[in-house]
Amino acid sequence: MEVFSKSDVGLVRTQNQDDFRFGIISPSCAWAVVCDGMGGANGGNIASSTAVEYISGKITDLYKSDMTKEQIGELMAEIVLQANNQIFELASHDAELAGMGTTCEFVFVKDTTVHVVHVGDSRTYAIRGGKIKQLTEDHSVVQEMVRRGELTYEEAQNHPNKNFITRALGVKASVRLDYIEANFIYGDVLLICSDGLSNHVSTGNMVKICHENRGEALINKLIDCAKEGGGYDNITATVIY
Repeated sequence: MEVFSKSDVGLVRTQNQDDFRFGIISPSCAWAVVCDGMGGANGGNIASSTAVEYISGKITDLYKSDMTKEQIGELMAEIVLQANNQIFELASHDAELAGMGTTCEFVFVKDTTVHVVHVGDSRTYAIRGGKIKQLTEDHSVVQEMVRRGELTYEEAQNHPNKNFITRALGVKASVRLDYIEANFIYGDVLLICSDGLSNHVSTGNMVKICHENRGEALINKLIDCAKEGGGYDNITATVIY
């Protein structure tokens, strides 16, 4: 199992408020986290880096190779809930950081199972045999409108309120998490990204790039494609295969 990841400030922003980390535990076990921060001059940076550092430290310390699927999922959720507490506490003691928060994609792959803990509008995709499936559902105002039938998927792609998210780590004392479990087989590619990538790279291009490239070249092509599409936001992409 291999993991590659990269973050780029993009073409418009002066500061990168995305953060990421990953680890390979064994040939059949790996994890990754991608966070996209928001709020204040430095709030987004602090929120995303706090989440990434806390999550990466805890999964490294607390994961045990004999854990069941259920135990892995419970551990991941508990770690993310505690990361929420860490960010909320920081913000409550510093007026300049009030309201800061971050999305969170925390992905753990062991053998044939993918575990995802998801908050916000960063995304996790699974690519298999020329097809791509979005494993996560955005926690956003526009996604709620799509669910209610007020917008089509196509209309949602260019809606002016597309980036208004309804859930994030650190904004409140508690947060509701999504937990997703999926199958993973040899040849699959998992793509974990911030909306700086998903807003500017079509799913068709994601599939094409992931099939035609590997390693650092794959990550660089994804980032370059997002820049060619506008690069209006910070861009972070991680692949596991």
